Amino acid sequence: MKVDIVERLDAGVSLANSDYLLVRELTHRINNEFTSVIGHASILAARSDSDEVKKALARVTQLLHHCADVHRALETPTHSTIIDLSSYIRTLCQSISRARLDDRGIELVVVEHPVRMRSERCWLLGMIVSELITNSARHAFSGRGGQIQVKLSGSGPYVQCCVMDNGSSRSSGTPGQGLKIVDALVKELDGEIVHRFGAEGALSILIFPLSRKVPQDSDSRMLDEHLE
Repeated sequence: MKVDIVERLDAGVSLANSDYLLVRELTHRINNEFTSVIGHASILAARSDSDEVKKALARVTQLLHHCADVHRALETPTHSTIIDLSSYIRTLCQSISRARLDDRGIELVVVEHPVRMRSERCWLLGMIVSELITNSARHAFSGRGGQIQVKLSGSGPYVQCCVMDNGSSRSSGTPGQGLKIVDALVKELDGEIVHRFGAEGALSILIFPLSRKVPQDSDSRMLDEHLE
């Protein structure tokens, strides 16, 4: 599914219509699968006479609930409304922490700035942030703990989002599937993004307009000014 979305975006096809419907349908099915597996694990725990098995299944059930929370936070919006971006990203990051980071000793810090934006653009940013956090957690820490920071800020008609970690990341020079997905989603936001990797961690800086009405070349100028 991720590969299909990237291919469509690279071909200039917008996610605004049929793809949104497809994503919502898949989301509905996945939610049903989560519910089914959680229910099955609960039944097995109730039937078992072993306290050790009950505890293990309880931990699995809790993890599944946390993963389902992440999935729900990334659901495609059914209506285009104005929402609080900082609240949306905070809720998403809390879910990601519980599902993927807490057991690994990785702290996820969110630095917020009040921004109100249309729900579909918040969703696109949420997908980007989730993918960047996943990349950091997977590649930056090599089994040890650390910190990932997500920082939101606004300047006039623009939003800036930085995702950074204090791990030890190296760029291979060839973007992986995750970064290809990120770049495709950034295009949908009419934004610009840069990635920096080094021995002291990774940094991704994204700047995009609150709406599509702002000329895209202005994003590049703002990004250049920030990196100077």
